[in-house]
Amino acid sequence: MTTHSHIPRVRTLVLVWLALICATGMTTGVSYVELGWMNIVVALLIAVVKASLVAWIFMGVRYTTSLTKLFVVAGLLWLGIMILLTFSDYHTRSWMYQPQPWSHGPGNGPATK
Repeated sequence: MTTHSHIPRVRTLVLVWLALICATGMTTGVSYVELGWMNIVVALLIAVVKASLVAWIFMGVRYTTSLTKLFVVAGLLWLGIMILLTFSDYHTRSWMYQPQPWSHGPGNGPATK
């Protein structure tokens, strides 16, 4: 039994690399635009596109076995669960900042005597 590994053409690799560079520029550009709560959504969407390009083309997931694709999907599902748990924890806390006594003093803000 012989295995055939698919090697992408140089043109494909260069085009994907250029797309990654453009997406990085888009990420930088979007960071200067005030979108409110949509900033994180846009940044994550660009990151998902970039990660998908890397996995699909550079890592060769496109031409691998079904088992490898299953593990990629399982990893993405696990990442989604971790993000969901993190955001649910973040949104259920009441974030009231209370300065501690040691946070004020020389070099740390107004000193009280």
